[in-house]
Amino acid sequence: MKKILGITVLAAFIGGAAAIGGYKLFERNQTGSTITEKQNLYFANNPLKVSSAGATDFTQAAAAVAPGVVHIKTTYAASKGQGSSSPFDMMEDFFGGGGRQMQRQPRAASGSGVIISQDGYIVTNNHVVENAEKVEVVLTDRRKVEAKVIGRDPNTDLALIKVNATGLPVVKMGNSDNVQVGEWVLAVGFPLDLNTTVTAGIVSAKNRSIGIIGREQQGNEITEEEYREYQRTGKRPDRPANTSIESFIQTDAAINPGNSGGALVNANGELVGINSAIASQSGYNQGYGFAIPVNLARKIVDDFMKYGSVKRGYIGVNFVPLSGEEKPEGIKTNEISGLYVNDVVAGGGAAAAGIKSGDVIKKVDGVVINDSPDLQERVGRLNPGDKVKLTVLRGGALKDYTVTLKGEASVGLTANNNASKGAEVSKLGATFAPATQAQKSKYGINNGVVVTSVTTGKAFDNIGVEKGLIITKVNGQPVNSVADVQKALPLGRNNMVSISGVGEQGSYNYSFPAQ
Repeated sequence: MKKILGITVLAAFIGGAAAIGGYKLFERNQTGSTITEKQNLYFANNPLKVSSAGATDFTQAAAAVAPGVVHIKTTYAASKGQGSSSPFDMMEDFFGGGGRQMQRQPRAASGSGVIISQDGYIVTNNHVVENAEKVEVVLTDRRKVEAKVIGRDPNTDLALIKVNATGLPVVKMGNSDNVQVGEWVLAVGFPLDLNTTVTAGIVSAKNRSIGIIGREQQGNEITEEEYREYQRTGKRPDRPANTSIESFIQTDAAINPGNSGGALVNANGELVGINSAIASQSGYNQGYGFAIPVNLARKIVDDFMKYGSVKRGYIGVNFVPLSGEEKPEGIKTNEISGLYVNDVVAGGGAAAAGIKSGDVIKKVDGVVINDSPDLQERVGRLNPGDKVKLTVLRGGALKDYTVTLKGEASVGLTANNNASKGAEVSKLGATFAPATQAQKSKYGINNGVVVTSVTTGKAFDNIGVEKGLIITKVNGQPVNSVADVQKALPLGRNNMVSISGVGEQGSYNYSFPAQ
Protein backbone atom coordinates (compact mmCIF):
# COMPACT_ATOMS: atom_id res chain seq x y z
CA MET A 1 0.00 0.00 0.00
CA LYS A 2 2.83 2.39 0.93
CA LYS A 3 4.55 1.55 -2.33
CA ILE A 4 1.41 2.38 -4.34
CA LEU A 5 0.94 5.65 -2.44
CA GLY A 6 4.57 6.59 -3.08
CA ILE A 7 4.20 5.95 -6.80
CA THR A 8 1.01 8.04 -6.90
CA VAL A 9 2.66 10.98 -5.13
CA LEU A 10 5.70 10.75 -7.39
CA ALA A 11 3.50 10.70 -10.50
CA ALA A 12 1.56 13.71 -9.27
CA PHE A 13 4.79 15.57 -8.55
CA ILE A 14 6.21 14.80 -11.99
CA GLY A 15 2.94 15.81 -13.68
CA GLY A 16 2.79 19.09 -11.79
CA ALA A 17 6.41 19.90 -12.55
CA ALA A 18 5.84 19.16 -16.23
CA ALA A 19 2.78 21.41 -16.31
CA ILE A 20 4.62 24.27 -14.62
CA GLY A 21 7.63 23.81 -16.86
CA GLY A 22 5.45 23.70 -19.94
CA TYR A 23 3.65 26.86 -18.88
CA LYS A 24 6.93 28.67 -18.21
CA LEU A 25 8.24 27.56 -21.61
CA PHE A 26 5.01 28.75 -23.23
CA GLU A 27 5.22 32.03 -21.35
CA ARG A 28 8.80 32.59 -22.49
CA ASN A 29 7.76 31.86 -26.07
CA GLN A 30 5.34 34.79 -25.95
CA THR A 31 8.14 37.33 -26.25
CA GLY A 32 7.65 39.11 -29.57
CA SER A 33 4.37 37.24 -30.25
CA THR A 34 1.19 38.80 -31.56
CA ILE A 35 -1.06 40.86 -29.33
CA THR A 36 -3.75 38.16 -29.65
CA GLU A 37 -1.40 35.54 -28.18
CA LYS A 38 -0.33 37.90 -25.41
CA GLN A 39 -3.97 38.54 -24.54
CA ASN A 40 -4.91 34.85 -24.67
CA LEU A 41 -2.10 34.03 -22.26
CA TYR A 42 -3.03 36.85 -19.87
CA PHE A 43 -6.76 36.10 -19.72
CA ALA A 44 -6.22 32.33 -19.49
CA ASN A 45 -4.75 33.07 -16.08
CA ASN A 46 -6.83 36.18 -15.30
CA PRO A 47 -10.41 35.43 -16.41
CA LEU A 48 -12.59 38.48 -16.97
CA LYS A 49 -15.30 38.25 -14.31
CA VAL A 50 -18.06 40.38 -15.78
CA SER A 51 -21.71 39.47 -16.16
CA SER A 52 -24.11 41.13 -18.62
CA ALA A 53 -27.44 39.51 -17.90
CA GLY A 54 -29.27 42.28 -19.67
CA ALA A 55 -29.36 44.70 -16.72
CA THR A 56 -28.14 48.25 -17.23
CA ASP A 57 -25.63 47.93 -14.40
CA PHE A 58 -22.15 48.62 -15.70
CA THR A 59 -20.27 48.55 -12.39
CA GLN A 60 -18.47 45.29 -13.16
CA ALA A 61 -17.50 46.33 -16.66
CA ALA A 62 -16.26 49.74 -15.45
CA ALA A 63 -14.26 48.15 -12.62
CA ALA A 64 -12.66 45.68 -15.03
CA VAL A 65 -11.68 48.25 -17.63
CA ALA A 66 -10.79 51.45 -15.74
CA PRO A 67 -7.43 50.19 -14.34
CA GLY A 68 -6.25 49.44 -17.90
CA VAL A 69 -7.02 52.89 -19.35
CA VAL A 70 -4.19 55.37 -18.86
CA HIS A 71 -3.69 59.11 -19.02
CA ILE A 72 -1.22 60.18 -21.74
CA LYS A 73 0.51 63.54 -21.42
CA THR A 74 2.54 64.97 -24.26
CA THR A 75 4.85 67.95 -24.64
CA TYR A 76 5.81 69.71 -27.86
CA ALA A 77 8.57 71.97 -29.07
CA ALA A 78 8.04 75.72 -29.32
CA SER A 79 5.51 76.27 -32.07
CA LYS A 80 3.40 78.87 -33.70
CA GLY A 81 0.38 79.03 -35.93
CA GLN A 82 -3.33 78.68 -36.01
CA GLY A 83 -5.37 76.34 -33.95
CA SER A 84 -5.94 75.85 -30.26
CA SER A 85 -3.28 75.06 -27.69
CA SER A 86 -4.08 71.39 -28.07
CA PRO A 87 -2.67 69.41 -30.99
CA PHE A 88 -5.78 67.23 -31.04
CA ASP A 89 -7.19 68.47 -34.34
CA MET A 90 -9.55 65.52 -34.48
CA MET A 91 -11.02 66.52 -31.14
CA GLU A 92 -11.31 70.21 -31.93
CA ASP A 93 -11.07 71.36 -35.55
CA PHE A 94 -13.69 68.86 -36.72
CA PHE A 95 -16.05 69.99 -33.99
CA GLY A 96 -15.78 73.75 -34.48
CA GLY A 97 -13.79 74.43 -31.32
CA GLY A 98 -10.58 76.40 -30.91
CA GLY A 99 -9.37 79.72 -32.22
CA ARG A 100 -6.40 81.00 -34.09
CA GLN A 101 -3.23 81.71 -32.06
CA MET A 102 0.34 82.70 -32.57
CA GLN A 103 2.60 81.20 -29.94
CA ARG A 104 6.17 80.20 -29.35
CA GLN A 105 6.07 78.65 -25.89
CA PRO A 106 6.28 74.85 -25.49
CA ARG A 107 2.88 73.21 -25.57
CA ALA A 108 1.43 70.41 -23.51
CA ALA A 109 -1.64 68.29 -24.13
CA SER A 110 -3.24 65.11 -22.89
CA GLY A 111 -5.21 62.13 -24.10
CA SER A 112 -5.93 58.53 -23.20
CA GLY A 113 -4.57 55.09 -23.98
CA VAL A 114 -5.52 51.44 -23.44
CA ILE A 115 -3.13 48.86 -21.98
CA ILE A 116 -3.32 45.72 -24.12
CA SER A 117 -0.48 43.63 -22.68
CA GLN A 118 1.10 43.09 -19.26
CA ASP A 119 4.52 44.11 -20.55
CA GLY A 120 3.55 47.68 -21.35
CA TYR A 121 2.06 47.91 -24.85
CA ILE A 122 -0.56 50.67 -25.05
CA VAL A 123 -2.78 51.54 -28.00
CA THR A 124 -3.90 55.13 -28.55
CA ASN A 125 -4.64 57.59 -31.37
CA ASN A 126 -1.99 58.78 -33.78
CA HIS A 127 -3.10 62.37 -33.21
CA VAL A 128 -2.46 61.99 -29.47
CA VAL A 129 1.27 61.38 -29.90
CA GLU A 130 2.04 62.80 -33.35
CA ASN A 131 4.97 65.26 -33.30
CA ALA A 132 5.31 65.00 -29.50
CA GLU A 133 8.83 65.48 -28.12
CA LYS A 134 7.95 63.59 -24.95
CA VAL A 135 5.17 61.09 -24.21
CA GLU A 136 4.42 60.39 -20.55
CA VAL A 137 1.93 57.83 -19.26
CA VAL A 138 0.21 58.19 -15.89
CA LEU A 139 -0.78 54.71 -14.71
CA THR A 140 -3.77 53.96 -12.52
CA ASP A 141 -1.52 53.71 -9.45
CA ARG A 142 -0.35 57.28 -10.28
CA ARG A 143 3.11 56.23 -11.42
CA LYS A 144 4.44 58.41 -14.23
CA VAL A 145 6.37 56.48 -16.88
CA GLU A 146 7.90 57.82 -20.07
CA ALA A 147 6.68 55.99 -23.16
CA LYS A 148 8.36 55.11 -26.43
CA VAL A 149 6.37 55.40 -29.67
CA ILE A 150 6.56 52.03 -31.42
CA GLY A 151 4.56 53.04 -34.47
CA ARG A 152 2.07 55.58 -35.81
CA ASP A 153 -0.45 55.18 -38.61
CA PRO A 154 -2.11 58.42 -39.78
CA ASN A 155 -4.26 56.42 -42.19
CA THR A 156 -6.25 54.86 -39.33
CA ASP A 157 -5.38 57.40 -36.59
CA LEU A 158 -3.85 54.62 -34.49
CA ALA A 159 -0.56 54.49 -32.62
CA LEU A 160 1.22 51.95 -30.42
CA ILE A 161 3.40 53.09 -27.53
CA LYS A 162 5.27 51.11 -24.88
CA VAL A 163 6.27 51.77 -21.29
CA ASN A 164 9.02 49.97 -19.40
CA ALA A 165 6.78 48.27 -16.85
CA THR A 166 5.42 44.77 -16.18
CA GLY A 167 2.46 43.24 -14.42
CA LEU A 168 0.11 45.92 -15.75
CA PRO A 169 -3.70 45.50 -15.82
CA VAL A 170 -4.91 44.62 -19.31
CA VAL A 171 -8.13 45.48 -21.14
CA LYS A 172 -9.49 42.47 -23.00
CA MET A 173 -9.97 42.90 -26.74
CA GLY A 174 -13.40 41.91 -27.98
CA ASN A 175 -14.78 41.44 -31.49
CA SER A 176 -16.03 44.63 -33.12
CA ASP A 177 -17.79 42.61 -35.84
CA ASN A 178 -20.24 41.46 -33.16
CA VAL A 179 -21.15 44.99 -32.07
CA GLN A 180 -24.84 45.70 -32.71
CA VAL A 181 -26.64 49.00 -33.25
CA GLY A 182 -28.55 49.74 -30.03
CA GLU A 183 -26.06 47.86 -27.85
CA TRP A 184 -24.89 49.47 -24.60
CA VAL A 185 -21.27 50.66 -24.57
CA LEU A 186 -19.02 52.55 -22.16
CA ALA A 187 -16.45 55.21 -23.00
CA VAL A 188 -13.52 55.24 -20.58
CA GLY A 189 -10.81 57.89 -20.62
CA PHE A 190 -9.48 61.17 -19.27
CA PRO A 191 -11.65 63.96 -20.75
CA LEU A 192 -10.75 67.58 -20.08
CA ASP A 193 -7.77 66.49 -17.92
CA LEU A 194 -10.12 64.89 -15.38
CA ASN A 195 -9.25 61.62 -13.70
CA THR A 196 -10.64 58.33 -15.03
CA THR A 197 -14.14 58.98 -16.33
CA VAL A 198 -16.74 56.43 -17.46
CA THR A 199 -19.75 57.40 -19.58
CA ALA A 200 -22.46 55.19 -21.07
CA GLY A 201 -24.47 55.24 -24.27
CA ILE A 202 -25.54 53.01 -27.11
CA VAL A 203 -24.05 52.18 -30.49
CA SER A 204 -25.81 54.57 -32.85
CA ALA A 205 -24.35 53.27 -36.13
CA LYS A 206 -21.49 51.28 -37.60
CA ASN A 207 -19.17 51.76 -40.58
CA ARG A 208 -19.36 55.54 -40.41
CA SER A 209 -17.08 57.70 -42.56
CA ILE A 210 -16.89 61.36 -41.51
CA GLY A 211 -14.02 62.56 -43.69
CA ILE A 212 -11.68 63.48 -40.86
CA ILE A 213 -8.71 61.12 -41.30
CA GLY A 214 -6.10 62.24 -43.83
CA ARG A 215 -7.78 65.44 -44.91
CA GLU A 216 -5.08 65.92 -47.54
CA GLN A 217 -6.05 62.55 -48.99
CA GLN A 218 -9.29 62.95 -50.87
CA GLY A 219 -10.27 59.34 -51.31
CA ASN A 220 -10.68 56.80 -54.06
CA GLU A 221 -14.09 58.28 -54.77
CA ILE A 222 -13.59 60.55 -57.78
CA THR A 223 -15.74 63.60 -58.41
CA GLU A 224 -18.09 63.98 -61.37
CA GLU A 225 -15.76 66.52 -62.97
CA GLU A 226 -12.77 64.19 -62.59
CA TYR A 227 -14.73 61.29 -64.03
CA ARG A 228 -15.77 63.26 -67.12
CA GLU A 229 -12.15 64.26 -67.66
CA TYR A 230 -11.09 60.62 -67.27
CA GLN A 231 -13.71 59.53 -69.82
CA ARG A 232 -12.54 62.19 -72.28
CA THR A 233 -8.78 61.72 -71.99
CA GLY A 234 -8.30 58.32 -70.37
CA LYS A 235 -5.95 59.96 -67.85
CA ARG A 236 -6.45 59.07 -64.20
CA PRO A 237 -6.98 61.99 -61.77
CA ASP A 238 -3.67 63.54 -60.71
CA ARG A 239 -3.90 63.64 -56.94
CA PRO A 240 -2.52 61.95 -53.82
CA ALA A 241 -3.51 58.32 -53.43
CA ASN A 242 -6.06 57.63 -50.72
CA THR A 243 -4.83 55.21 -48.07
CA SER A 244 -6.95 56.39 -45.15
CA ILE A 245 -9.48 54.03 -43.59
CA GLU A 246 -12.62 55.32 -41.89
CA SER A 247 -15.19 52.87 -40.61
CA PHE A 248 -16.10 54.26 -37.21
CA ILE A 249 -18.40 52.88 -34.56
CA GLN A 250 -20.74 55.78 -33.77
CA THR A 251 -21.99 56.17 -30.19
CA ASP A 252 -23.84 58.71 -28.08
CA ALA A 253 -21.70 57.98 -25.01
CA ALA A 254 -20.32 61.35 -23.84
CA ILE A 255 -16.81 61.91 -25.26
CA ASN A 256 -14.79 65.11 -24.91
CA PRO A 257 -11.26 66.33 -25.76
CA GLY A 258 -8.92 64.12 -23.75
CA ASN A 259 -10.95 60.96 -24.46
CA SER A 260 -8.88 60.50 -27.63
CA GLY A 261 -7.22 57.09 -27.55
CA GLY A 262 -9.45 55.84 -24.74
CA ALA A 263 -11.56 52.70 -24.59
CA LEU A 264 -14.99 51.98 -25.98
CA VAL A 265 -16.10 48.75 -24.29
CA ASN A 266 -19.22 46.60 -24.33
CA ALA A 267 -21.24 45.57 -21.26
CA ASN A 268 -18.94 42.56 -20.84
CA GLY A 269 -15.95 44.85 -20.31
CA GLU A 270 -14.41 43.94 -23.69
CA LEU A 271 -12.66 46.53 -25.84
CA VAL A 272 -14.60 47.09 -29.07
CA GLY A 273 -13.18 50.44 -30.19
CA ILE A 274 -10.60 53.19 -29.66
CA ASN A 275 -12.30 56.56 -29.20
CA SER A 276 -11.09 59.02 -31.80
CA ALA A 277 -13.47 61.89 -32.59
CA ILE A 278 -16.69 63.66 -31.68
CA ALA A 279 -19.29 65.55 -33.68
CA SER A 280 -20.00 68.91 -32.10
CA GLN A 281 -20.38 72.56 -32.99
CA SER A 282 -18.65 73.72 -29.80
CA GLY A 283 -15.71 71.32 -29.52
CA TYR A 284 -17.29 69.55 -26.56
CA ASN A 285 -19.77 66.74 -26.28
CA GLN A 286 -23.23 67.54 -27.52
CA GLY A 287 -23.84 64.69 -29.89
CA TYR A 288 -22.00 61.67 -31.22
CA GLY A 289 -18.61 60.09 -30.72
CA PHE A 290 -16.66 57.92 -33.14
CA ALA A 291 -14.41 54.97 -32.32
CA ILE A 292 -12.02 52.91 -34.45
CA PRO A 293 -13.12 49.23 -34.50
CA VAL A 294 -10.86 47.03 -32.40
CA ASN A 295 -10.59 44.41 -35.16
CA LEU A 296 -8.83 46.98 -37.31
CA ALA A 297 -6.73 48.16 -34.37
CA ARG A 298 -5.60 44.58 -33.69
CA LYS A 299 -4.08 44.27 -37.18
CA ILE A 300 -2.32 47.65 -36.94
CA VAL A 301 -0.89 46.80 -33.52
CA ASP A 302 0.35 43.40 -34.66
CA ASP A 303 2.09 44.98 -37.66
CA PHE A 304 3.83 47.50 -35.41
CA MET A 305 5.01 44.72 -33.11
CA LYS A 306 6.23 42.51 -35.95
CA TYR A 307 7.55 45.00 -38.50
CA GLY A 308 7.56 48.45 -36.91
CA SER A 309 5.24 49.71 -39.65
CA VAL A 310 1.90 48.83 -41.22
CA LYS A 311 1.88 46.34 -44.11
CA ARG A 312 -1.21 46.94 -46.23
CA GLY A 313 -2.74 44.93 -49.00
CA TYR A 314 -4.63 46.63 -51.83
CA ILE A 315 -7.32 45.40 -54.19
CA GLY A 316 -6.26 47.82 -56.91
CA VAL A 317 -9.48 49.59 -57.93
CA ASN A 318 -10.92 53.10 -57.84
CA PHE A 319 -14.63 53.24 -57.18
CA VAL A 320 -17.73 55.37 -56.63
CA PRO A 321 -20.30 54.36 -53.96
CA LEU A 322 -23.76 54.04 -55.48
CA SER A 323 -26.94 55.51 -54.04
CA GLY A 324 -30.44 56.54 -55.07
CA GLU A 325 -29.21 60.03 -55.95
CA GLU A 326 -28.36 61.16 -59.46
CA LYS A 327 -25.21 59.42 -60.64
CA PRO A 328 -22.18 61.12 -62.17
CA GLU A 329 -22.07 61.20 -65.95
CA GLY A 330 -20.67 58.02 -67.46
CA ILE A 331 -21.84 55.63 -64.76
CA LYS A 332 -24.20 53.31 -66.58
CA THR A 333 -26.01 51.26 -63.96
CA ASN A 334 -29.40 51.32 -62.26
CA GLU A 335 -27.97 49.86 -59.05
CA ILE A 336 -28.41 51.98 -55.94
CA SER A 337 -26.04 50.04 -53.66
CA GLY A 338 -22.52 48.70 -53.94
CA LEU A 339 -19.29 50.17 -55.28
CA TYR A 340 -19.04 51.08 -58.97
CA VAL A 341 -15.55 50.30 -60.32
CA ASN A 342 -14.51 53.24 -62.48
CA ASP A 343 -10.86 52.25 -62.87
CA VAL A 344 -8.76 49.13 -62.39
CA VAL A 345 -5.10 49.65 -61.50
CA ALA A 346 -2.75 47.93 -63.94
CA GLY A 347 -0.70 45.29 -62.13
CA GLY A 348 -3.05 45.20 -59.16
CA GLY A 349 -4.81 42.22 -57.66
CA ALA A 350 -8.21 43.14 -59.13
CA ALA A 351 -6.82 43.31 -62.66
CA ALA A 352 -5.18 39.92 -62.26
CA ALA A 353 -8.43 38.42 -60.95
CA GLY A 354 -10.44 39.68 -63.96
CA ILE A 355 -12.36 42.58 -62.42
CA LYS A 356 -13.17 45.29 -64.98
CA SER A 357 -14.21 48.90 -65.11
CA GLY A 358 -18.00 49.08 -64.93
CA ASP A 359 -18.33 46.20 -62.47
CA VAL A 360 -20.30 46.77 -59.26
CA ILE A 361 -18.81 45.23 -56.11
CA LYS A 362 -21.71 43.91 -54.00
CA LYS A 363 -20.05 41.71 -51.37
CA VAL A 364 -16.69 41.18 -49.68
CA ASP A 365 -16.12 37.64 -48.37
CA GLY A 366 -19.87 37.10 -48.51
CA VAL A 367 -20.74 40.24 -46.52
CA VAL A 368 -22.95 42.80 -48.29
CA ILE A 369 -21.31 46.21 -48.76
CA ASN A 370 -23.08 49.48 -49.44
CA ASP A 371 -20.43 52.14 -48.98
CA SER A 372 -16.68 52.75 -48.96
CA PRO A 373 -16.10 52.00 -45.24
CA ASP A 374 -17.64 48.54 -45.61
CA LEU A 375 -14.88 47.59 -48.05
CA GLN A 376 -11.98 49.62 -46.64
CA GLU A 377 -12.22 48.38 -43.07
CA ARG A 378 -12.43 44.72 -44.04
CA VAL A 379 -9.53 44.94 -46.48
CA GLY A 380 -7.62 47.12 -44.00
CA ARG A 381 -7.30 44.13 -41.68
CA LEU A 382 -5.47 42.09 -44.31
CA ASN A 383 -1.87 41.91 -45.55
CA PRO A 384 -0.22 41.74 -48.97
CA GLY A 385 -0.61 38.18 -50.24
CA ASP A 386 -3.92 37.59 -48.45
CA LYS A 387 -6.91 36.63 -50.57
CA VAL A 388 -10.33 38.26 -50.53
CA LYS A 389 -13.48 37.13 -52.34
CA LEU A 390 -15.38 39.87 -54.14
CA THR A 391 -18.91 39.28 -55.41
CA VAL A 392 -19.33 41.44 -58.50
CA LEU A 393 -22.39 42.36 -60.57
CA ARG A 394 -21.66 42.36 -64.30
CA GLY A 395 -24.19 42.19 -67.08
CA GLY A 396 -27.02 41.52 -64.64
CA ALA A 397 -25.33 38.47 -63.10
CA LEU A 398 -23.36 38.03 -59.88
CA LYS A 399 -19.97 36.38 -60.06
CA ASP A 400 -17.29 35.71 -57.43
CA TYR A 401 -13.67 36.72 -57.97
CA THR A 402 -10.79 35.83 -55.68
CA VAL A 403 -8.36 38.74 -55.45
CA THR A 404 -4.84 38.38 -54.08
CA LEU A 405 -3.96 41.66 -52.38
CA LYS A 406 -0.85 43.44 -53.58
CA GLY A 407 1.53 45.75 -51.70
CA GLU A 408 1.90 49.49 -52.27
CA ALA A 409 4.57 49.23 -54.95
CA SER A 410 2.55 46.74 -57.00
CA VAL A 411 -0.42 49.09 -57.34
CA GLY A 412 1.61 52.26 -57.83
CA LEU A 413 0.83 53.82 -54.45
CA THR A 414 4.46 54.26 -53.47
CA ALA A 415 5.08 56.50 -56.45
CA ASN A 416 1.82 58.36 -55.90
CA ASN A 417 2.56 58.89 -52.23
CA ASN A 418 6.01 60.21 -53.00
CA ALA A 419 4.52 62.54 -55.56
CA SER A 420 1.87 63.67 -53.08
CA LYS A 421 4.58 64.95 -50.78
CA GLY A 422 4.86 67.75 -53.31
CA ALA A 423 7.70 69.75 -54.76
CA GLU A 424 9.74 71.98 -52.50
CA VAL A 425 10.00 75.76 -52.69
CA SER A 426 13.15 76.41 -50.69
CA LYS A 427 12.51 80.13 -50.22
CA LEU A 428 9.32 79.32 -48.34
CA GLY A 429 10.61 76.25 -46.55
CA ALA A 430 7.64 74.15 -47.65
CA THR A 431 6.45 71.61 -50.18
CA PHE A 432 3.23 71.88 -52.16
CA ALA A 433 0.84 69.72 -54.15
CA PRO A 434 -2.06 70.87 -56.35
CA ALA A 435 -5.38 71.14 -54.51
CA THR A 436 -7.86 68.46 -55.58
CA GLN A 437 -11.29 69.22 -56.97
CA ALA A 438 -12.82 67.89 -53.76
CA GLN A 439 -10.77 70.35 -51.70
CA LYS A 440 -11.72 73.24 -53.99
CA SER A 441 -15.38 72.34 -53.71
CA LYS A 442 -15.15 72.03 -49.94
CA TYR A 443 -13.80 75.57 -49.51
CA GLY A 444 -15.56 77.19 -52.46
CA ILE A 445 -12.33 78.12 -54.25
CA ASN A 446 -11.30 77.84 -57.91
CA ASN A 447 -7.57 77.29 -57.41
CA GLY A 448 -4.92 76.53 -54.84
CA VAL A 449 -1.99 74.41 -53.70
CA VAL A 450 -1.87 72.38 -50.49
CA VAL A 451 1.03 72.78 -48.06
CA THR A 452 2.20 69.16 -47.68
CA SER A 453 5.16 69.80 -45.35
CA VAL A 454 6.89 72.65 -43.53
CA THR A 455 10.62 72.82 -42.72
CA THR A 456 11.52 73.87 -39.18
CA GLY A 457 13.20 77.28 -38.98
CA LYS A 458 12.23 78.36 -42.50
CA ALA A 459 9.82 81.10 -43.63
CA PHE A 460 6.50 79.24 -43.34
CA ASP A 461 7.47 77.73 -40.00
CA ASN A 462 8.48 81.14 -38.65
CA ILE A 463 5.15 82.79 -39.49
CA GLY A 464 2.99 79.85 -38.42
CA VAL A 465 1.84 78.36 -41.73
CA GLU A 466 1.08 74.70 -41.07
CA LYS A 467 0.70 71.56 -43.13
CA GLY A 468 -2.74 71.22 -44.73
CA LEU A 469 -3.35 74.91 -45.44
CA ILE A 470 -4.42 75.64 -49.01
CA ILE A 471 -2.57 78.61 -50.55
CA THR A 472 -4.76 80.38 -53.11
CA LYS A 473 -2.64 83.44 -53.91
CA VAL A 474 1.02 84.43 -53.71
CA ASN A 475 1.67 88.17 -54.07
CA GLY A 476 -1.86 88.57 -55.40
CA GLN A 477 -1.39 85.95 -58.13
CA PRO A 478 -3.67 82.85 -58.20
CA VAL A 479 -1.63 79.64 -57.89
CA ASN A 480 -2.43 76.10 -59.00
CA SER A 481 1.01 74.52 -59.04
CA VAL A 482 4.49 74.78 -57.60
CA ALA A 483 5.55 76.51 -60.82
CA ASP A 484 2.89 79.17 -60.20
CA VAL A 485 4.21 79.71 -56.66
CA GLN A 486 7.78 80.13 -57.85
CA LYS A 487 6.71 82.48 -60.67
CA ALA A 488 4.75 84.70 -58.25
CA LEU A 489 7.43 85.01 -55.56
CA PRO A 490 9.46 87.82 -57.24
CA LEU A 491 6.31 89.95 -57.71
CA GLY A 492 6.09 91.17 -54.11
CA ARG A 493 6.36 94.84 -53.19
CA ASN A 494 8.88 96.42 -50.83
CA ASN A 495 10.76 93.15 -50.55
CA MET A 496 7.72 91.52 -48.91
CA VAL A 497 5.84 88.32 -49.76
CA SER A 498 2.08 88.11 -49.23
CA ILE A 499 0.23 84.82 -48.98
CA SER A 500 -3.53 84.18 -48.98
CA GLY A 501 -5.13 80.86 -48.13
CA VAL A 502 -7.98 78.88 -46.60
CA GLY A 503 -8.17 76.14 -44.00
CA GLU A 504 -10.37 74.57 -41.39
CA GLN A 505 -10.55 77.79 -39.35
CA GLY A 506 -11.36 80.08 -42.30
CA SER A 507 -9.31 82.47 -44.45
CA TYR A 508 -5.68 83.45 -43.78
CA ASN A 509 -3.40 86.25 -44.90
CA TYR A 510 0.34 86.41 -44.18
CA SER A 511 3.07 88.90 -45.04
CA PHE A 512 6.77 88.42 -44.41
CA PRO A 513 10.14 89.64 -45.74
CA ALA A 514 11.37 87.96 -48.90
CA GLN A 515 14.47 85.86 -48.37
